[in-house]
Amino acid sequence: MAKICLCLGEETLDANLRTLEKYRRYIDLAELRVDKLLPDERFLIRRFPALAGMPVILTVRRKRDGGVFEGEESARLVLIANAISYAEADRRMNFAYIDIEEDIEVPSIEEAARAFGTRIIRSIHAESTPEDPSAIIAKAKSLLHFGDEIIKLAAPAHNLNDVAAMFNAASELRGIDKLLISMGSAGMCTRILACKFGSLWTFASAKDAPVSPGQLDPETLCKLYRFRDININTDVYGILGFPLKVTASPPFFNPIFSREKMNAVYLPFPSEDAAAFFRLADALNIKGVSVTVPHKQSVMPYLAGMSANVKNLGACNTMIRTEAGWDGHNTDILGFSDSILNFMKRKSFRGIKATVIGAGGAARAVVYQIWRGGGKAFVVNRSRSRAEELADRYGFMAGGLDENSTRTIKKFSRLIINTTSVGMGIGCKDDPLFMYKFQGTEVVMDLIYVPEQTALLARAAAAGCPVLNGYDMLIRQAKYQYKYFFGAEYPQP
Repeated sequence: MAKICLCLGEETLDANLRTLEKYRRYIDLAELRVDKLLPDERFLIRRFPALAGMPVILTVRRKRDGGVFEGEESARLVLIANAISYAEADRRMNFAYIDIEEDIEVPSIEEAARAFGTRIIRSIHAESTPEDPSAIIAKAKSLLHFGDEIIKLAAPAHNLNDVAAMFNAASELRGIDKLLISMGSAGMCTRILACKFGSLWTFASAKDAPVSPGQLDPETLCKLYRFRDININTDVYGILGFPLKVTASPPFFNPIFSREKMNAVYLPFPSEDAAAFFRLADALNIKGVSVTVPHKQSVMPYLAGMSANVKNLGACNTMIRTEAGWDGHNTDILGFSDSILNFMKRKSFRGIKATVIGAGGAARAVVYQIWRGGGKAFVVNRSRSRAEELADRYGFMAGGLDENSTRTIKKFSRLIINTTSVGMGIGCKDDPLFMYKFQGTEVVMDLIYVPEQTALLARAAAAGCPVLNGYDMLIRQAKYQYKYFFGAEYPQP
């Protein structure tokens, strides 16, 4: 089972100790980033392991390796040597590990480390991830100077192809003590699935203060992603989208997995490129996927089978791995109609004239359900041609997202639904329908759920309109996804 290492990057030892105490119950070891300490504090690092009361990694990272140490290399090596050369007989008082880069060969430091029980981590922080896993394997093996060392290879993940290459390399490095890390948001899964990547531990940081790109805090790792329960047999599920800065799907699915004692975990997979995701999905043997913006249409060519709804809509938000390949479904349809009809206390859309903002995958589900339920819709979008393409399927009207459409919107204003991402994110003031003046009689739904009230909903509510965000729809459609993932009804708490 992989462990959790807390990276400490504060300017003082006292501040680092306070951070350590905050997360102590979630972690197994800590990394003291000496390069981030104030100069005067660096003279006191020798006492830190005893104060920490747990295994500590000594790291003095150079600027060219992603750190902040800018002094002479000789000064850095003296700092490292002094930290480990005057060690105690009680190894618990010493640094448990020392991280030194691949190009550092100072026998005196290495001999002192081994003499006092300090294990060497031989690391490289690459500028990019090789496309060929064999190049990663060769680089990793070249780091290993002696058999008692730990190799650490960290590289930025510019996309999920990089993560797939790292995972495929990991499978060929079995039996070697290692730490393999894809940095950045795309590489987050290498931190959560450290066990599957064969890493001895994962690196974490204090919440909202990552020491390295893509790090999570220890509490989130343990509580949300159930890091302690993940093993090589854990089934992986997730959500595909981009930029995927906001998603409530992991907090929905992971507690269910915990409650039902399922050996499974649900992760975010941010990717601009659908093809890159499918390469990683094959490497990790991902079992099921939720699909969100902008991939509800781009995943279609990768489906071996699809439901009638997906064929009719041309949009997929749920994928299941089968023996034949990926099977596509759409749960947005029922999630949307269940949510809004319950809110409006109606049984159908019959007689409703609605305005739908957007023409993407979510809009397709919304427009389809309005049509199937006997309603009519006016589809508006920044690209009028896309709005027309969607509206023409059902004999509906279409227009651009501009002043010219306001007169028609008033005629289709019983229900107004925003299906775009305009307005998403805390503090965002963007309003996709800024040119329309609410009368107070419209029911307004925004499929965004973060923030809880978008600028569009706030303006509608101020005019007296009943408003609904997308969270209820998200939960309803996720319950349908659970049924597709596991072939069973969603288990009520």
